[in-house]
Amino acid sequence: MLSRLEEISLIAKCVAADDRHAFGRLVEEYQTPLRRFIFNLCGGDAALTDDIAQETFLKAYTSVRSFKGISRFKTWLYTIAYREFIDYKRRSTTIDSDLDKAATLCDESASVESAVLASYDVSVALTALNDTEKSLVLLYYMEDLPIKKICDITGLPQGTVKVYLSRARNKMAEILKENENN
Repeated sequence: MLSRLEEISLIAKCVAADDRHAFGRLVEEYQTPLRRFIFNLCGGDAALTDDIAQETFLKAYTSVRSFKGISRFKTWLYTIAYREFIDYKRRSTTIDSDLDKAATLCDESASVESAVLASYDVSVALTALNDTEKSLVLLYYMEDLPIKKICDITGLPQGTVKVYLSRARNKMAEILKENENN
């Protein structure tokens, strides 16, 4: 993991000298966790993950001069990715039902081992959440980000984030309980 000083140095090289290698180093550092976040936001859609990740890194590269350094670069990058996902959802004209996807996945995974089934159950539970709740759960539990960073990324107040996380946990618990009984 890059130290704050290394991160600032790489960003300075990007801004001052348009150093693509420095930006490439930042991409190498953050692309795996960022893509995991986006992949989960997109409900496992790899092609959409690729598109949003690419747009995120392109916007970050073209906007790096506007990065103020108040937060970590990772937080800024996640903010861009989150906004790209929200923009995609707004633009999306295709209507696909998350429940239909979950049912299809359920049929396909009937013979999978219990660890994979547990992971699947969590995926199904995530589909019951709205986009905001899903984003917050992924940032908090999957990306292990503190509430303050999540507030920076989403622009939501701390109290709102906590309420949404609480509601999301309750919804997911209900879904998991129903799946356990079936």
